[in-house]
Amino acid sequence: MNDFSENLISRHTFNAQHLIDSHPPKLHNANKKIVYQIACPPGCVHNGELVFSRWRAMPLSQVSPFPIYETAFEEQKGHFNYEPSNDNSNQVEWYLNFAHSDLFCAYGGGLFAQDEMQVAEHPALGSLREALLSAKIEPLTVENGEPTPVVIRGVERRCAIATNADAEQGRPFGLYGNNFARATATAIRQATKPLNPPTITNIIAMEAPPGGYGYYSYEDIEYVLTTAFTGFSAARIESHLERQEPIVIIHTGFWGCGAYGGNRVLMALLQLLAARFAQINRLVFHTGDTTGSQAFATARKILDRDLAIGDSSIQVSDLLNKIHAIKFQWGVSDGN
Repeated sequence: MNDFSENLISRHTFNAQHLIDSHPPKLHNANKKIVYQIACPPGCVHNGELVFSRWRAMPLSQVSPFPIYETAFEEQKGHFNYEPSNDNSNQVEWYLNFAHSDLFCAYGGGLFAQDEMQVAEHPALGSLREALLSAKIEPLTVENGEPTPVVIRGVERRCAIATNADAEQGRPFGLYGNNFARATATAIRQATKPLNPPTITNIIAMEAPPGGYGYYSYEDIEYVLTTAFTGFSAARIESHLERQEPIVIIHTGFWGCGAYGGNRVLMALLQLLAARFAQINRLVFHTGDTTGSQAFATARKILDRDLAIGDSSIQVSDLLNKIHAIKFQWGVSDGN
C-alpha cells in the first residue's frame, strides 16, 4: 500500500470552540444568518477538534500494481444524509465536498449548491476558512493548475436543511441553488432542523474541472482521475491516523456535474476507479434520482466489462486510453 505522506502540504488542528469564538463566519445573506442562528444558538457549546490537511497531486504512475483493490460499491438513492457511524465500529466515513478551487469561498452569500449547503449544516467550516485566511494558510483545492485536495476531520453537523420542493412549507421549487436566497425567512426556519447533539462528519474537498465542450481530452480524464485518487488516498491516510486498521468509506455523487457541466457517467466511472486505486474499502454513491441510477449503472458496466482492470499486465495509461476512446462528451451547466 503506497503511503504518499510526502505529498502532504500542511496539516493544522483547530479547537472547535476556539475556532468559532475567534473566527465567527462572515454571513452576508439574511437566510444564511437564520440557519446559523438555529444551528448555533447563543451559549451553545462546540465540541472536539477539526483537523485540516492539504495534499499535492499523487501521481497515477505510483498506483499499486495490478490486480487492483476490490473496493465494494454501493448505490444509495437520494442525497447525503450524513448518518453517523457506530462509535464501536472501526469505520471512518467521509463525505465529498464539491469544492471551488478557493475553498468555501461562497459560503456566506445567497447561493445554495452542494458546497454551500454543506457549510451551512457544518457551520464551523465557515470559521475554518476565516481562520486559514487570517493565518495566511492557502485554502486552495487547486494551485497553479494542479489539484491540491483538502480533507477535514471532525467537523460538527449542527443542523439538517430540507431542500426538497414542498409548497405547504413555503418552498414550491425547493431550496437548492438560487432558490435558497429567494425563499422567505419563514420557509427557511421551517426547513432547518437543529441537531442536538450534533453529529460528526469528515470531508474531502476537491474541485472538478470547471466546464468544457465537445469530447473530453485524454488530459481532462487524467486530471479528474488524479484529483479523485489524491483526495481519496488522503482520506485513507487520515483515517489511519484516527484509528488502527480502519474500514474507510467514502460517500460521493455526481461531483462536477451541476454548475460545471460534467458528464455523469464519466465522473462516476473515474471515481469508482480512483476508489480502487486508493484502496478504499467501500464507496457509497448517492445517485439522487432514476436518471442518476441509470448513469451509475452504466459507469459500473464500463468498469466491469470494458476496462479489464483485473489484468495484471495493464497500465494506468492503457486504462486512460480506453476511457478516452469511448468519447465522453461534456454536458452543460445547470446554472447553479
